[in-house]
Amino acid sequence: MPPDPETRRSDCPISFALEIFGDRWTLIVLRDLMLRSRQRYRELLEGDEGIATNVLAERLKRLERRKLITRKRDPADARQFIYLPTELAVSLVPMLVEMIVWGIRTGDKEVGSEFLARFETERDTLIAELQAKVRKDADL
Repeated sequence: MPPDPETRRSDCPISFALEIFGDRWTLIVLRDLMLRSRQRYRELLEGDEGIATNVLAERLKRLERRKLITRKRDPADARQFIYLPTELAVSLVPMLVEMIVWGIRTGDKEVGSEFLARFETERDTLIAELQAKVRKDADL
């Protein structure tokens, strides 16, 4: 019998976080949901990284099980669903911002200089604004 996917390997907080985010796609899906305002499955598939449909479906199920997103009927097309971040996901925005900044500082390409400048002068305001936008987009 396969192990229960909700069973923790240890009580270490880093290990617990890695059980949720320690793969190639989960943070990308959260980024697209929260920072790029993508809500529909089709929109999430259109990301630059080229996630496979089966991988996206599994990550969305995992995020829903972990209460990081909710799935609701699309008001524009009741045959479809939209995926919305929860308040628990909003609490990840500071971590995502720090990861973005780290990626800008250590990346090979010159991208994100405006974001980095804003982060360096208005970190808390930037994070608060991003969280407010996510809450508004998700109607929290």
